Amino acid sequence: MKRVAFVTGADRGLGFFLASWLLENKYSVFAGQYMKESELLDALKKQYPDRLTLIPLDIGDRESVKQAARSISGSTAHVDMIINNAGIIHRADDATMLVDMDDEAMAHIYNVNTLGSLRVSNELMGLLMQSKQKLIVNISSEAGSIGRNKRINMYGYCMSKAALNMQSSLMHNHLKVMGGQVMVFHPGWLQSYMNGEKALEAPIPPEESARKIMNIVQEHKKYMGEEPAYLDLDGNAWPW
Repeated sequence: MKRVAFVTGADRGLGFFLASWLLENKYSVFAGQYMKESELLDALKKQYPDRLTLIPLDIGDRESVKQAARSISGSTAHVDMIINNAGIIHRADDATMLVDMDDEAMAHIYNVNTLGSLRVSNELMGLLMQSKQKLIVNISSEAGSIGRNKRINMYGYCMSKAALNMQSSLMHNHLKVMGGQVMVFHPGWLQSYMNGEKALEAPIPPEESARKIMNIVQEHKKYMGEEPAYLDLDGNAWPW
């Protein structure tokens, strides 16, 4: 049986390189594409015309997620792995408690980073249940760790990732009794576009992060436990 994966936010950055790794390793990939045009994905489609399917997707919009799920279910009877990678940061979220906070910006962050991944996993659960692997990989952040928090700002982003971690625990509790699991990753500070512009000051290229994450995911059964694995790129466990 062919191996099938779905990756959100595959237009560029970490999501693109996760999709690339999966294709290089013989997966059939459904790639969630947020932007109307992506030269990177178009080029990848030409390289893997039979195994890459581009799916228009805005995880912040329920109907967009439902339409994506309908498209995927029309092309495959199962999905082995869901990678919830898409996420955002908002400049207005830099504020501390000493100034006015933009709760609309925070609500937008939460809608995408937390509820977005929940929508995707929920809509694709039927297809996931048809696979032997039943694996969900959620790209979280060190910002979601309460036990190791040192920040005084980015309330919306940090809370959205902490809530994503709780979502991961809830889903893992359900999946583990059916032979599945959830893995949660802090991908490192990446040279990515979460702010809309590439973070050139960041130390880690997204292709390096993607490779390290997928090398760990390949051995996912080793990390199966009562709780979902919450790991960094080197496989170190992070406190919840």
